[in-house]
Amino acid sequence: MPSPTGSVPALSAASATVFSIGIVFLGYWGMYEQSAWRAADIVVFVLALAGFACLGLVPWMATSPVEPENSDSRVRIARHLFLTGVTAIWLAVAVSVIF
Repeated sequence: MPSPTGSVPALSAASATVFSIGIVFLGYWGMYEQSAWRAADIVVFVLALAGFACLGLVPWMATSPVEPENSDSRVRIARHLFLTGVTAIWLAVAVSVIF
């Protein structure tokens, strides 16, 4: 199997970068504070976890084999997962700032 070239490594690296930024955000946000969680805190946490799940699936989806060798169906799915993950992380940041 040939090594991935083109947008696959870039997509995987971008998802790893946004994933790490999201982890830094959760650490800064105060996930481990002793105070009780409010509804907005739960929304932030669920959005962040959904974003992490999508971003974590991007490299797996982008590099999984497809039947015709030149098909880009999995890369398209990986791009949608990346967009969904980034949107969820940014929504989590926005909700944490607003509330």
